Amino acid sequence: MSEKFVSVSDYEREAKQILPKAVFDYYFSGADEQETLADNVAAFSRWRLYPRVLRDVSQVDMSVSVLGRRLSMPVCVAATAMQKMAHPDGEIATMRACSSAGTGMMLSSWATSTIEEVAEAGPTGVRWMQLYIYKDRNLTLSLVRRAERAGYTGIFVTVDTPYLGRRRNDVRNRFMLPRHLRMANFDSPDLAFSVEEGYGADSGLAVYVAEAIDPTLQWKDIAWLKKITSLPVVLKGILTAEDARLALQYGVDGILVSNHGARQLDSVPATIDVLPQIVEAVEGKVEVFLDGGVRRGTDILKALALGARAVFVGRPILWGLTCGGDKGVTDVLEMLRDELHLALALAGCRSLKEVDKAIVRKSGFYSRM
Repeated sequence: MSEKFVSVSDYEREAKQILPKAVFDYYFSGADEQETLADNVAAFSRWRLYPRVLRDVSQVDMSVSVLGRRLSMPVCVAATAMQKMAHPDGEIATMRACSSAGTGMMLSSWATSTIEEVAEAGPTGVRWMQLYIYKDRNLTLSLVRRAERAGYTGIFVTVDTPYLGRRRNDVRNRFMLPRHLRMANFDSPDLAFSVEEGYGADSGLAVYVAEAIDPTLQWKDIAWLKKITSLPVVLKGILTAEDARLALQYGVDGILVSNHGARQLDSVPATIDVLPQIVEAVEGKVEVFLDGGVRRGTDILKALALGARAVFVGRPILWGLTCGGDKGVTDVLEMLRDELHLALALAGCRSLKEVDKAIVRKSGFYSRM
């Protein structure tokens, strides 16, 4: 690891210097005033850790089972779109890094590498498919079947994107993919987000979503998805206990507490703040995961203490990818692993089984809210 990179924020600063402005803005930005974007990170500081001492922490076991697969740590890679804008190897480099680190990668439907190429890059690695429900259900079905054939072991279906949130920098930049790239899992220019004439004065991706993604998506469509695949189905984008309980009724296999990296509806709560009520609502019947704002080992520990089985990390992976390809991603993952190992040891936890809500409390004024 480079001496100049000692935290995730160091990678972010370096990536900002490397990437074209429109690309950095696309990866970084949240919706509207970006209130939730800031709060996703800040919210972790509202929770305080209460360590136990005088325990033998010379050995700390960080392994965990996620959807039936054993991982070396509870830190997984979230689906982030169009990674070849960050590095020529894109998602292939990320998959190689995940395989090396012994953790799992969620591949975006909007990847710039194909489902099959990513599988070939990490044949023994754990990988899951992120899925949007397209207006064309046959197209949606084809993505599921390709993921099954390529050895993906779960479907994370995004449920918070009937339309794209208004990301102002993308509108200002009239964001679209660089002309040498395309969403690699689609054949037609319209679906590959590579229309030559552009997308007018709006964010190109907002136009794409309005044209391609189904805004009529309902719970019955989750039942349809469950019927067409034997893979575990996880709902990505749940923020309320009410929806978590509905998800159980529809037989889902997991819930990813997510506000889409604060890129959809601004002013929604930070994910760490709603995690406890969702964990309580599902009563241990399905695995619960969290993404949004995870930047440090202590963030991960707090999420685990509040009931998350694992966390998913997005933007930090993109910054590592930008700075060094698969080595940069590996360095970010190992940094988070080391930080979590230290946090666990200093909290007196010798394995993830010893992490529970007794070691974390909301601080000061916030505890009375």
